[in-house]
Amino acid sequence: MIMLEKSSPSSPFVAAMTTRVERHAAAYAEDITGFLDQPHRLRRTVTERPLLDTFTRHVEAVVGTYDPPGIRRIGDSLVFGHLYAEALTQSPDGAAQSVPVVKLLAALLAAEVEFRGPLRLSRTQKRQLAENYERLGRRLVAVGLPAHAALAFRRANGLYHGDEDTDAEDRCGLALSRARRLAQPVAWRRIGGLFPDLVCGYGYRPFRMLGWIVVQLLVFVVAIATVSNQALSVTVYEVMVNYVNPLGPGDTEGLRAGGRAYFVIECYLGTVTLSVFFALLVRRWFRL
Repeated sequence: MIMLEKSSPSSPFVAAMTTRVERHAAAYAEDITGFLDQPHRLRRTVTERPLLDTFTRHVEAVVGTYDPPGIRRIGDSLVFGHLYAEALTQSPDGAAQSVPVVKLLAALLAAEVEFRGPLRLSRTQKRQLAENYERLGRRLVAVGLPAHAALAFRRANGLYHGDEDTDAEDRCGLALSRARRLAQPVAWRRIGGLFPDLVCGYGYRPFRMLGWIVVQLLVFVVAIATVSNQALSVTVYEVMVNYVNPLGPGDTEGLRAGGRAYFVIECYLGTVTLSVFFALLVRRWFRL
């Protein structure tokens, strides 16, 4: 069986495929440039979905000509590693450097070809491809292409899942949810999507809810203290107990009008909050 040499632009096969990728990326970049040059309001209306359909056709055109001389190759390098390096350059201090959009698109197109192509990827190569997808996703969000970033994060998430890296999988899952929110054309849904992100990181950061629980307790301590004649220490105790176990009528006799309503609201809010918190915690611990 013929084996490919290590990936490098000097390899005839890699050089030919790189030329095809860059040609299709340049053609696609013209559509992307026209999209990005539109006013922000129009971009929200048009969305990136039609562009992604065009991107898929470019990918399929390249994959259709992706005929390597063998299904195995020496080493664990990726075929288009040089394209990823060009798109994901960093400064000496580790900060991301600005690169033309066409290079990001060429890297994304190359990653899709490599992901969908006939060459078998080793575990190391899948890991490298996942890392490139993740880094590309963050760059694509920064240039105003969140739907393209969502594609990259979705691929990275799947590859990390296969590698059984749960932390990286959660990190990409959170980035994917945020990219999808940014790509949402409806303003109220995009704004409303901030709430689950702030509260629990779309379920990937359940311990954030502990901070919200503290905030809720402080709010109800202040609210009930204004309608209670009891000492502050007693009010704090009742609020903390009521959050997990409803107080009875006899426990709330010292309150003025409206005080019991605060306790009722707190009880329901505490039940919902704690139920969601423990559900997310169980999911995270046992990977449900």
